[in-house]
This record gives sequence, structure tokens and C-alpha cells, in this order.
Amino acid sequence: MALERGCVQVYTGDGKGKTTASLGLALRAVGRGLNVCIFQFIKGGGRYGEHLAAEKLAPLLTIIQTGRPGWVNTKDISEDRQVAQKALVQAQELLASGVFDLFVCDEINGAVGFGLIDVEQVLELIRMRPEKTELVLTGRNAHKSIIAAADLVTEMVDIKHYYKAGVPARTGIEM
Repeated sequence: MALERGCVQVYTGDGKGKTTASLGLALRAVGRGLNVCIFQFIKGGGRYGEHLAAEKLAPLLTIIQTGRPGWVNTKDISEDRQVAQKALVQAQELLASGVFDLFVCDEINGAVGFGLIDVEQVLELIRMRPEKTELVLTGRNAHKSIIAAADLVTEMVDIKHYYKAGVPARTGIEM
């Protein structure tokens, strides 16, 4: 099965659930026999629950993790930018291949926000998307140009979060 028409979706906002929403969409697509790639920017190191699930759902679900272990070095982004730029080239090649029906660029908006990827590079990614490929861009603070180029934009709003009460990330829920 292939999509008749692909769209561009953006999941942004300060609330939890952007990556989780894209994973839910990926699960739905795999259930219908679609080929899915989740390409994770700035999420290097560590195996999360989605990586374990992808192993069980292969070959329909592929997750590619990029970025350095830990978080972005906001005092000196040069190494993180170099890693992100290399990852962007890989993402462009995979998207252009037309192999994937659904292609998720997880945390790409965050990579733009940190200055690791330029807005124009993301807009070029949108323009080069094969017609029948659904493209999902996640991460906080989506740039207004990216929002304007999208077909669907969902903003997650942080109303209440248990992190603020001291509850740490939990295996199987946040990781």
C-alpha cells in the first residue's frame, strides 16, 4: 500500500507529546503496511522504548538516532552543528529515495532553535519531499516559515506536568 498523497505535519509547542504523537502515527502507518522512518535529530545515545519496538516492527519501521550523547552544548554548538548538518544530508537522501511512505524528522524544530540547522534547510527538505510521502516535523518552537509551509500544525500546550512535582522520566512512558 502507498499513500495517494502525502502532506506535511508539524507537532510543536512546550507540552509533552510531540514525539509520542509521531510514534502513534508511525504505529498506525506500520499497521497498514506502510514503510516508516523516524529520523531523530539531537537524540544521540541511549536506547528508548521506541527503539526496542522498532526492532520488533522491522522492516516496516526504521528509527535512526543522530546527535551526540547528552544534550546540546549551548555554550559552543560547533560540534553539535557539525553532527546535525551531517545528519541532515542523510535525512535528505533517505527522504528523496522515496522508500518511505511516512518520514518523521523528530526534534528538527529543536535543531533549528539551537542553530544546528537553518530554517531554509528545513524548507528545502519540505520542497524535496516526494509527492506520496507524509513528512512530520517535531520539536518546540517551530519557525513561522515552517508552520506556513505545513499542511497540518498541532501545538502541544503544557498545562500541568508531573516533572514539576519531581517525578523523573519513567521507563516505558518517557523513555
